[in-house]
Amino acid sequence: MTRRVLVTGGFGYLGGRVVAELAAAPDTEVIVTSRGGEWPADYPRDGLDNVRVVALDLARLAPAELCAGVTEVVHLAAANEIVSGLEPAVAVDVTTTGTVRVLERALEAGVRRFVYLSTAHIYGAPLAGHLTEQALPRPGHPYAITHRAAEDFVLAAADRGAIEAVVVRLSNAFGWPVWAGVDRWTLLVNDLCRQAVVDRALVLRSSGAQERDFICLGDAARAIRHLLEVSASALGDGIFNLGGRATTRILDMAERVRARSAAVLGFTPTLSVGADPGGTAPPPLDYDCGRLAATGFHWRGDSDGEIDGLLRLCERAFSEAAAT
Repeated sequence: MTRRVLVTGGFGYLGGRVVAELAAAPDTEVIVTSRGGEWPADYPRDGLDNVRVVALDLARLAPAELCAGVTEVVHLAAANEIVSGLEPAVAVDVTTTGTVRVLERALEAGVRRFVYLSTAHIYGAPLAGHLTEQALPRPGHPYAITHRAAEDFVLAAADRGAIEAVVVRLSNAFGWPVWAGVDRWTLLVNDLCRQAVVDRALVLRSSGAQERDFICLGDAARAIRHLLEVSASALGDGIFNLGGRATTRILDMAERVRARSAAVLGFTPTLSVGADPGGTAPPPLDYDCGRLAATGFHWRGDSDGEIDGLLRLCERAFSEAAAT
C-alpha cells in the first residue's frame, strides 16, 4: 500500500529536508503545500519524482480536498519568530488558526496520524534547567504562545480518539537547507556560516558563554519520519522533546564554524566576542529527549557535515550574489 503524506511548509528550512527524507522511501507519495501550488523557482528536484505540490494559504480556509487520500500529515508551516514578534495577530491566524484549519481537513479525511512541529520555547525563556515533557509550559513570546495554543487543539483531537497525534517540541536545529531561497539566515549557526563566507569574520554580540541545545537538521528530519512510523503504543501522550541530547556553548559553536571553514573553504575567519550584561546566569540547560530515545530513535549527530553543507551553500549563494 502506498503511503500518502501531506507536508505543510515542505519547502521551508526543515521542511525541505523532511520531504527529501520521506521521498526516499519508494512506497511513499509526498504532497507539499505552497501558497501558489507551485514549485519555487530553482528548487532542486533530484530524487523528488514522487512529490507533488498543492495550494494552501494558512490564513484562509483550507481546500476541502486537501487531505483526500492522505494517510499522514506533517504540519510544519507557521509564522516564524520574527513575524510572530512583530505581528502577534498574524501569528495567531497563521500558526494557531491555520493549524486548526489543516487539522479539521485531516479529521474529515480520516487521516491516521498528525505530526505537529512545535517549539522548545513553549517552556519559556531563557530555556534552562532540566526540561522534560512534563515541565509546565510558560510561553512568553507570541511565537511560542501561538504554537502552544495549536498544540492543545492537536492533542485534544487525539484525546477524544479522533486521530493519532504527535507534538514535537524542537530545540535549535541547524544545518544546510535544500535550497538557498530559504530565508533563515538569522538563525545562529546559519548566520555564522554566512558571516564566514561574506565577511571572513565572525562577530558574536555576547561572550558566547550561553549554552543552547543544538540538533542537526538531518537528525530532526529523521526523527519526524520515525515518529510517523513508530507504533501507536509507543506514542504515550504524544508529546516529544526533540533536541541534540547535549548542550553547546555559542562560543564553541563559533569555533567549530571557524574550524570547518578552514577545512572546507581554505581560510579561518577571525572571531570577536561581546560582553554579557550583569546579573545572575540561568541554570544550565538539560533538554531531556529520553522519551524519544525510548521509542528506538538514534541520533547521528553529524555536526561537521551540516556545517560543511551550510558553508558550501553560502559560498555558492552569497559569492555569486556579490559577483553580480
